[in-house]
Amino acid sequence: MSDYRGVAAYCEAKGEKLLPIALEGLGIGRKLASDLSQELIAIIMGSNISGLASQAITGGADKVYVVDEPLLKDYQADPYVTAMKKIVDQVKPGVLIIGQTDSGRDLAPRLAFRIGTTVTMDCVELAIDPESKRLLQTKPVYGGNAMAVFTSDTDPQIVSIRTKAMPAATQDPSRKGEIIAFPAGLDASVIRTKFVDRVTEEVAGIKLEDAQVVVAGGRGIGGPDGFKQLDELARVLKGALGASRPPCDNGWIPDSAQVGLTGKIIAPDLYIAIAISGSSQHMSGCSGAKTIIAINKDREANIFRYARYGVVGDWKKVLPAFTAKMKELLAS
Repeated sequence: MSDYRGVAAYCEAKGEKLLPIALEGLGIGRKLASDLSQELIAIIMGSNISGLASQAITGGADKVYVVDEPLLKDYQADPYVTAMKKIVDQVKPGVLIIGQTDSGRDLAPRLAFRIGTTVTMDCVELAIDPESKRLLQTKPVYGGNAMAVFTSDTDPQIVSIRTKAMPAATQDPSRKGEIIAFPAGLDASVIRTKFVDRVTEEVAGIKLEDAQVVVAGGRGIGGPDGFKQLDELARVLKGALGASRPPCDNGWIPDSAQVGLTGKIIAPDLYIAIAISGSSQHMSGCSGAKTIIAINKDREANIFRYARYGVVGDWKKVLPAFTAKMKELLAS
């Protein structure tokens, strides 16, 4: 029998709060731990982050390991992988959940290699096999055109989870748990890189990855003027403006608005795709949306395979009426 037991969730933090993806990791972690009748462990790393442990406990953790080290102030692979491996070696969780963030994408595969186990990236669903008690790891494949379920024969079973793919933990202020300060004993000599500067992206309005509603346009919009009409609808719906790759390559809209395999992967409640064909590369970035509405004059466009609602027509005729109706409904 394996010495690895329990479910661990790495809880990434920013400032004085855990990131939303951390609460999503705790949410699915709590379910998996309950299905296994085992404990849920939270891992928090950083500098001056000891006060965040209570947030993890109210989010469902039974134990919280806190690694509070000055060398962990900013994410760098060497100290983070070293510290995480020390925790895993001591705690031996059967499952380790990491958010699919910029740092999570870097940390998870490095850690798996260092430990000598496997990792499944960008999971959108996790479950426990009732017979084997192993983790069933579901993720998109073939550019989002299919879902594949993976299992691992090695421990710990490491996965990264897609943002907004799983319900966040329900906060329960009455929950009690154990907080453990973990001395990582980091040495600055293990750090082979130097943190030089942090440049914050300037975004007017709601960030694309945080928006509940996204209005996106494709090559068929025709130019930057067309995106002004899309931006109007996005503002009406209190959402963000996005695009497929061609408009960004053509300079009609900033690269930061690109949704897709080489852009941002988002999972809003509502995704309105206007004049977007629906290539697999683009759908990889938005297939996690709860509802997709498509407007395209080509009734054979691939986007209609994914859309819950679709309008076949010229967006220049459809969009003004659609926007006007949204204004009317929201006003009433």
